Amino acid sequence: MALIIAGERSGVGKTTVTLAILAFLAQQQAKVQSFKVGPDYIDPMFHSLITGRPCRNLDPVLTSEDYVKACFAHHSQGVKYNLIEGVMGLFDGIPLTLPDYASTAHIARLLKIPVLLVLDCSRLSGSIAAIAQGYCNFDPQVKIAGLILNRVASPRHQALLENALEPLSIPILGILNRQDALTIPDRHLGLVPTDELTDLHRLFDQLATLAQTAFRWSTLLPLLADTHPSGSPPSVPPPLTPPLRIAIARDRAFNFYYPDNLDFLQQQGAELVFWSPLEDAHLPPHIQGLYLGGGFPEVFAPALAANHGLRHNLLQTLRQGLPTYAECGGLMYLCRSITNFAGESWPMVGLLPSDAQMGQRLTLGYRQITALQSTPLLTCGQSLWGHEFHRSQLTVSPQSPLLQSQSYHPNSPIMTEGWKMHQVHASYIHLHWGSHPELPQRFLTACRQYSP
Repeated sequence: MALIIAGERSGVGKTTVTLAILAFLAQQQAKVQSFKVGPDYIDPMFHSLITGRPCRNLDPVLTSEDYVKACFAHHSQGVKYNLIEGVMGLFDGIPLTLPDYASTAHIARLLKIPVLLVLDCSRLSGSIAAIAQGYCNFDPQVKIAGLILNRVASPRHQALLENALEPLSIPILGILNRQDALTIPDRHLGLVPTDELTDLHRLFDQLATLAQTAFRWSTLLPLLADTHPSGSPPSVPPPLTPPLRIAIARDRAFNFYYPDNLDFLQQQGAELVFWSPLEDAHLPPHIQGLYLGGGFPEVFAPALAANHGLRHNLLQTLRQGLPTYAECGGLMYLCRSITNFAGESWPMVGLLPSDAQMGQRLTLGYRQITALQSTPLLTCGQSLWGHEFHRSQLTVSPQSPLLQSQSYHPNSPIMTEGWKMHQVHASYIHLHWGSHPELPQRFLTACRQYSP
């Protein structure tokens, strides 16, 4: 068994509730595995730091329903508790084969897991009953195990809420008062990543203390307890031997990676070598491939620019044909420059003949992509789903774009984007390799053929 933490809508506090539960369980030294519905990178960083285990994304768009079931079954074994944080509102998904495909409700139905519904009570009293009843009755296949009443203002406010909900006989499994002093910093793409925050253990201690009295643990713990479902790990091709050294850029500027993608590389014979474009003067020695993930290079543009030797070393190596996969922030880093929100421009690697400029326009959503060229990762004509999430734009479009991209919305325009230069695949599109293990296999095959 496990629980999914869902919200009536975005911004109701489901991340705070999730972190509080995880922090309390970790404080009890319990083995707990967390999951996150959707393509988000940052919330899972907080999960992983608390539990000491990689948080796994459950996204049937980027992967498949079968992969979601296999991933959950495999990673939920060997722990005492399992907790899934939902995405947006409970029934907010996209209209693919279901009207709410990839929603929290979809995952709850798929995995047959009950929902713990978080309600923002800050501007409600008696109306809370209508909202709760609507959510409980909307889809009979989604079981609401209980409610969390968040942002309760006072004992009187709590009494009004409880009186309104009493006729519905829906268990109230937690009550959180308004926590004005308990905040998690955020910025233009969501929460600030954990690598940039100090004193997080103090925050987690505060959350654990809050959870100790806020939740009704005698009811919650049995719902969270693992029954050890059987499940095999998602299938991967046999590893290539001997191991290949693949450099993974990981620091405060680049930290958007799905753990499953890194697992696939290791399972197929890669030795992952982590390095920092912020701190290291050179690329790691004897590497045969490079993975530049997403992140916030715009925030650290001055420091990235100041690392002159590394930028020169990287440019020369890429021109020699090092197989490279650069995703979103990695794409920006390979441009001539990055212009931040303040209008300040900083030189970057300079491989791509374009500049990345930050702006207020948010580009967000799932994309169905088709490769227009073959790269170390994709074959020409290959189609799959990806996700885009950024506030930067490039000043120059590629003459020979890498990808054709289209949203899931009906009649949405067909766009092109991405660069193929030398052996570099650079794109704004984030990819999860869960249902496409041939992607890392193809990448590693290209890496094995690399000779500087």
